[in-house]
Amino acid sequence: MKKFLVAGLGNIGAEYAETRHNIGFKVLDFLADKSGTFFSNKRYADVAQYALKGRTFVLIKPTTFMNLSGKALNYWLREEKIPLEHLLVVLDDIALPFGALRLKTKGSDGGHNGLKSINQVLGRQDYARLRFGIDGNFPKGRQIEYVLGTWSEEENQALNTHIERAAKAIESFALAGPALTMNQYNG
Repeated sequence: MKKFLVAGLGNIGAEYAETRHNIGFKVLDFLADKSGTFFSNKRYADVAQYALKGRTFVLIKPTTFMNLSGKALNYWLREEKIPLEHLLVVLDDIALPFGALRLKTKGSDGGHNGLKSINQVLGRQDYARLRFGIDGNFPKGRQIEYVLGTWSEEENQALNTHIERAAKAIESFALAGPALTMNQYNG
């Protein structure tokens, strides 16, 4: 059975739970709920696992804080003996409109501290990432407040639909491959 590591990026702690920066955690929580599995606190991450159509999904929510995500991700890649091409990182992106998805198989960190940490620890940038648009609608110099802020009422109403679509894109990545998934979900 092929194994895939899906790392949702976010920050631990109740004060961050409903923030835009924690969309990676939210998407993984949705996948765990949908598949009837639960997260357990393990080394460097909360971890859950489920199987679907001959694939095993190892879901991790790093407990290292965003700027040390690489440590958790590298540990679980090795621990589960998962090849880099079966890694998918789920994160927020202020350059994309709210709810838009963009799957890429490589790229820069784009100023995202979670990706910066992963690139540093892995020493490479050729791994898949699913960017979830949180929009960039904030005053100049207020980026940190914005990403660590909670969703607007309007966003909250549409959030679950977008999270469900992101979850489907993750499963498609493992079942159909990155190329087909990009064609279907990027936009």
